[in-house]
Amino acid sequence: MTQDAVDAESRFVDWLDSQVTAEGRGDRDDVLDADPAGVYWLGRLAPEGEAAAVRRERRMDPCAIGLRLRPEGEGPWSLRARVRALAWNQVRGPERRGEKWEKTASIDVILPIQVPLGAAGAAFGGLQIAEALDAAGAVGSCAEVRVTDESWRGSLELVVELVNTTPEGSRQRGERHLFEVELTVLDLLTTPFLLESLPESFRYDRRLPAIGINCGVNVRSAGELRTTDQVVVDRYRPEYTFDRTDARLLPLAFEKLVQEPVATLARLVEAYEAWGLEHWSSEALQHRAKEESWKPEMLQEAVGAAAEHTAELQRLRAGVAVLARDADLRQAFQLMNRAMRRAARGRYAGWRPFQIGFILSVLPSLTNEGEDWQLVEIVWFATGGGKTETYLGLLVLAAFYDRLRGKLAGITAWSRFPLRMLSLQQTQRFADALAAAELVRRECAIGGDPISLGYFIGAGATPNEVPTAPTDYNPIDVDEPRMADRYQVLTACPFCGSKEIRMKFHRGDWTLRHLCVATGCPSEGKPLPVYVVDQEIYRFLPTVVIGTLDKAALIAMQGGMRGFFEGPAGRCSRPGHGFTYAKRAKRPTGCLVPDCPGDATPVAARDRARFAPSFRLQDELHLLRDSLGAVDSHYESLLDALQTELTGRAPKIVASSATLTGFERQVEVLYNRRGRVFPVPGPSASESFWSRETDRLLRRFVAVWPRGVTLEWVSDRTTTILQQSVRRLLDDPHAVCAQAGVDLVHVPMLLNLYGTHVVYGNTVRDVEAARRSLGTQVPVSPLNSAQLTGQTPFEEVRETLQRLLGPESDFLDRLHVVTASSMISHGVDVDRLNVMTVLGVPLTTAEFIQATARVGRAHPGLVYVIHKIGRERDSAIFSQFRPFIEQGDRFVEPIPITRASRRVLELTTSAAIESRRLFVHEPRSAGGRLTTVDLLRKYTTQSGLSAEEEASACAAALGVPDQHHLALADVSRQLETYFMRLENPGDGAKWPNQLLARAPMRSLRDVEAQIPVSDD
Repeated sequence: MTQDAVDAESRFVDWLDSQVTAEGRGDRDDVLDADPAGVYWLGRLAPEGEAAAVRRERRMDPCAIGLRLRPEGEGPWSLRARVRALAWNQVRGPERRGEKWEKTASIDVILPIQVPLGAAGAAFGGLQIAEALDAAGAVGSCAEVRVTDESWRGSLELVVELVNTTPEGSRQRGERHLFEVELTVLDLLTTPFLLESLPESFRYDRRLPAIGINCGVNVRSAGELRTTDQVVVDRYRPEYTFDRTDARLLPLAFEKLVQEPVATLARLVEAYEAWGLEHWSSEALQHRAKEESWKPEMLQEAVGAAAEHTAELQRLRAGVAVLARDADLRQAFQLMNRAMRRAARGRYAGWRPFQIGFILSVLPSLTNEGEDWQLVEIVWFATGGGKTETYLGLLVLAAFYDRLRGKLAGITAWSRFPLRMLSLQQTQRFADALAAAELVRRECAIGGDPISLGYFIGAGATPNEVPTAPTDYNPIDVDEPRMADRYQVLTACPFCGSKEIRMKFHRGDWTLRHLCVATGCPSEGKPLPVYVVDQEIYRFLPTVVIGTLDKAALIAMQGGMRGFFEGPAGRCSRPGHGFTYAKRAKRPTGCLVPDCPGDATPVAARDRARFAPSFRLQDELHLLRDSLGAVDSHYESLLDALQTELTGRAPKIVASSATLTGFERQVEVLYNRRGRVFPVPGPSASESFWSRETDRLLRRFVAVWPRGVTLEWVSDRTTTILQQSVRRLLDDPHAVCAQAGVDLVHVPMLLNLYGTHVVYGNTVRDVEAARRSLGTQVPVSPLNSAQLTGQTPFEEVRETLQRLLGPESDFLDRLHVVTASSMISHGVDVDRLNVMTVLGVPLTTAEFIQATARVGRAHPGLVYVIHKIGRERDSAIFSQFRPFIEQGDRFVEPIPITRASRRVLELTTSAAIESRRLFVHEPRSAGGRLTTVDLLRKYTTQSGLSAEEEASACAAALGVPDQHHLALADVSRQLETYFMRLENPGDGAKWPNQLLARAPMRSLRDVEAQIPVSDD
């Protein structure tokens, strides 16, 4: 029978891992030309005298491994200890040139041990082990087993260690190490430890069979515990599409949801209800409580979780009901499914249950602007489960619903990402979905502007504006032949999928265009509906805008931001010029096209509210923490306040997060709203209604403790071994396939999936160092590499992603190693990336989860986590690596965030003052312009606006609570100073921003005070 691809991939991962482990231990070596103490990083023990010399060195090159365990019965105790080890001898002779080392035979000694009560480092087997080592050829090497009774800690507890006791004078320095060391404790029944750092939960098992000392632990059978050099944890792939109760349910095909949306979704909800009765009923919980010996607190937690399931069921029922009741919503839902079917291009035919479940749960909010509208909806699901497509379905639905209710132009959703650079892959997926929606809009003759996408990044990646001539501030030259090419963000046409994308700057309407030149493309040679220049986004107000979090800072500086929470001032009469805004000296009609001779048709005040976004989306919510989260909380309030004051309604907020830890407080701080999660976790960690674990490998995590060598050495050696192993598959496929147990037919696939290795660093410095090492420390040629960090130029990022997604036909021409920082952690979805080395455990568990999720997305992944064992956190995680991987979400740290920072308020008050001047007061002024101090002074005098009134409005807009008297006083002082300078003609200020105590933030990360730097 032909071997399936999944089996071949899993077997190849096993084989790759075995190659690295064998090299790390020296399993296959018998002779070396270098001191083995400088070569191997696994399974070695330094002599006790050397390791004790420096405390730090004991951790970096320990002299002992062992097990901390809890015996089942009272002492004294009887057990057996099995010791395996070997040594290396340096070969000497008068004719020897250079070094040569030879491995001794391995010993295998079993020691019967009687442990007395109160034993304190009692030594056993020293003579037997020394004799065995002598007989094996390691003359002078010594070791012993030591046992300590540590029951004084409050419960029965033994520590069993194997210690290298080789004395200093017995052998040469390099010969005193022991290698391929292993200790097994036999014939001792034990009880598990409890992982005290985690709370008890009915969903999780906190038990640890034993605790490794400078090693991992492997439970062979009852009464048998063995040390391991590495801790290996396999995670298994979840399954998302399976039938719970009704064969008619799945798959949830797009076509079925177009034809019978209400009936199909009603059956889904019925299945969810039936499953809930089976798993969440009082009887089911009582049965589990008895079988699993739950404590009362665990049963109480389960009862609360059952109530959350019931609430979620009610939300789903409400979604079906509103879909049946609201004809416009139902039609929008059907159109969305038509669009998503087209965007899928045959890759998939329908939704995963959780995806359509989330959309269904949000539907009542679209028609009910009460309490549900104010809730922040958080989608929480495993990375790779399809969150992006879920977002897209909701946004396309909302866009159609807007159109059917009369909103024919303007932004439906503003989607924001916390990293400085947005993934081009995510951009392509957004563009594909929206282009499909645009084709459906045309087919159904639905009115309004084309459904389009705005790529709102700036900061060098895309232009803020295209000047008529280059300047020092903006060096873009429209006459440069390759100018437009630098800003290509699409890799394929979103209409037809062709790679034949051309970039062109069009002087006639002053737009930077993506064009598809493929024959038969539905775009018909017209510009693709994607805008990448900030000013074009203001001019055309795309249906969906995606961008970085930092662009919110523009509300204090850019009048074109008005379209992000209210309608524009008007529309230019010239074709292709788009919307207009406040008039300026260089823009007398408010048109943003340079030197526009046209007129502006005003947008009626009653129509401006329709332009306001319905949704604001926040990706990677867990990254909004510390100072970034504090600053953003004020800007979130300011955005809500402006939209509410100008249109009467704030947008609905939807977010995704890698963790649920502390989400309630984080959402409350960020948005002054309550949060709600979908889906609620299931009754066990491995299964819910929406997914269940299979026996197919998702990722293998290998925790590595480098012994006596640096982390960088281990990383370079790991890269070398992985690349050499894959090239062996390329050069000698018959031999490798025989070793790995895979069929030859899978060789091209395996080369494609495991030929590119990601090296992940926690800092840019780590990443750059790893990249430099590739050229000098990895003896593999050719070795093509790329680097992805937040500082990597936009064009280089685009080229790297294109090469990863569409690799060269010749393996030797492909990218072999990618060194990356956290930039790769979010939205870089490349199914070919399946091998990763992590250089030290990231500082937050959420980052670890996100980073390692970049590999193994569709095929089995292999992740080496090389611990910086000198750091306490890395050392602690190594000792509990299995639960850290299996229960990772529970290790996620609470998110530190506050909005009650007076320092942050000092930074954000200027934004409130300026944004209110631009968007609240300027439209109300007689001339529609408050660009100078004189005009502003005249306005405040005529309107009677006072410092006290504006301070109150600014404080409310920033979300400062009434009880925070010091913060309110701080805002009042800034406004008093502002108005004092405004009213003082002798102050010398000409422009309103010169009245501010400090300039508005240009980025939400602009927290630290800036200092001048010169080369004098």
